[in-house]
Amino acid sequence: MLMETDKRLALQAYEQILNLILSGQAEPGVMVTERRLADTLNMSRTPIRDALLMLEGEGLLIRQGSRGLQVKQTRVEDYMDALQVRQMLEPEAARLAAGRMPADELDQLREALNALIDDARHGKTKPERASVRDVDDRLHGGIGDAAGNPQLAQIIRTLRRQTQIFDLRSVPERLESTCQEHLDIVGALRDGRGDDAAKAMRQHLDHVRDSIIRRLTRA
Repeated sequence: MLMETDKRLALQAYEQILNLILSGQAEPGVMVTERRLADTLNMSRTPIRDALLMLEGEGLLIRQGSRGLQVKQTRVEDYMDALQVRQMLEPEAARLAAGRMPADELDQLREALNALIDDARHGKTKPERASVRDVDDRLHGGIGDAAGNPQLAQIIRTLRRQTQIFDLRSVPERLESTCQEHLDIVGALRDGRGDDAAKAMRQHLDHVRDSIIRRLTRA
């Protein structure tokens, strides 16, 4: 069993390594090692090892025998499979979460989403991926947690990690549309309208899928 301090350090290492992966600093196909990461993150190897095991469990790292762990090279087929499962699970999670998420959290999300839309419409500095991802994580993660089923929340979180790798590099033009779709979800959640929350989530994920298909077709 990990002590509380060990768990906290492992989670800190997990978040930092995850950010390296999602930001593209740790590119798909690159091998990662405890020693190199410990030097990069200025941490001991024990929390690094625990974090790598978590990321391997989520499918973001693939073990290559004695060579160690490799950042997964996400194929389009992998992305679409994971997105299909999200389409099955997340609308129901949104239905269950309606009326259960704290109103102040939803209000903060609404404010952040409106700020992103305002910046996009007025041609201000392009928002950092980390900021967009933070809002996305807070909404989708909050829905999973509020649904009241820890296993469902963990499955959704893992699937989202797998699709985020593709999302962030593929459809930057969807920023404003995504924010508006998220606002529709937030409104339904805050009002406790479960059916509307499920519908809004389903439409959002359908639009994500369609945008990827359009991008691939143009390519």
